[in-house]
Amino acid sequence: MNTPRSANTRNLVAACAAITVFGFAFGMTYPLLSLILESRGIGSDMIGINSAMMPIGILLFSSMIPVAAKHLGARKVAITAAIVTALLILSYKVFDTLAAWFLIRLLQGMSISTLFVLSEAWIVGSASDQNRGKVVAIYASVLSGSFGAGPLLISFIGIEGWTPFILGAAVVAVGVIPFIFIREDYHAEPEETHASGILGFAPRAPMLLAAVGTFAVFDAASLSLFPVYGIQNGLDLATSANILTALILGNVLLQFPIGWLCDRFPHRFVMAGCALITAISLVLLPATIDSLLKWPLLVLMGTTGYGVYTVSLAALGNRFSGIDLVNGSASFALVWGFGALIGSVSGGWAMLGFGPHGLPISLALIYLLLAGGVGWRQVSLQQVK
Repeated sequence: MNTPRSANTRNLVAACAAITVFGFAFGMTYPLLSLILESRGIGSDMIGINSAMMPIGILLFSSMIPVAAKHLGARKVAITAAIVTALLILSYKVFDTLAAWFLIRLLQGMSISTLFVLSEAWIVGSASDQNRGKVVAIYASVLSGSFGAGPLLISFIGIEGWTPFILGAAVVAVGVIPFIFIREDYHAEPEETHASGILGFAPRAPMLLAAVGTFAVFDAASLSLFPVYGIQNGLDLATSANILTALILGNVLLQFPIGWLCDRFPHRFVMAGCALITAISLVLLPATIDSLLKWPLLVLMGTTGYGVYTVSLAALGNRFSGIDLVNGSASFALVWGFGALIGSVSGGWAMLGFGPHGLPISLALIYLLLAGGVGWRQVSLQQVK
């Protein structure tokens, strides 16, 4: 018979394994579709708008995830969402028009948000208070590694034909297997809490949601437009795709130190530092895009840019549990949807209105706002005390 501790360990391993394959498919799909549209002469503004359909799907469905998980069971909901996601990836090639991709990306946003909300709730809920920062950092590294593998694969197999779509769908189908081993019974909570949604959760953790929104703008804009940014700066297809790989490499290699810092220092300090370093890196990117210096800069940018989300997840797990944790994860997904919608659209507009370098500069301003907001929040709390 399994003990709660062994069940928690199994949940951690299973959720990490599942999110790895979904991250691979998600990380491949975003730049794949953007590069295909770019090759067809579609403008960066329209590419950004099309990419925004996925976060809109997240916005429409995130509030339903806690309700569905509570009444149907999180594991069943996750398995269903994974199967739907695999079919949607194949449908991009079946219905190969820009108009159809608007609807498909909307539906994929609904299914993919379900997978990430439930996986993250299992991961942060199964970790102990003493090591949650490191566990979340490992999860972030694994997820980012799978994200980075997607663009890297595109640089080898290209964007033509059925191959990338079949491969993406097959990988998602394999991701269903780890969900079978998830145990939910050890996380059953008394019924004094309920799925309150973002309106009930937001006043309890405003800066966490602000950090997730900032990260989401960066995440969506970089995934959908950084390969286009590379091409518009004269880089070839393979190098442009590898911009994302380098960006994500920092998350793979260096999230554990951020998790270690989260376990030892106030989360606000770690978050503000990550935001400030990311802003500086983004400002320096235009000056280094034509040189080898762009690669270490992108690695650093990926470490701290994605590190903001690592800190947010660790703080979420420290402060909430049970259905409140699922509510928090769903609120994260909802805010990610808002932020990703803004990032996809505003990133395209920034490039259209101010040239390619409008993309990194606009993202730098957003991270500067986060750093300032975290500092202001810290000062306000000290004055209250």
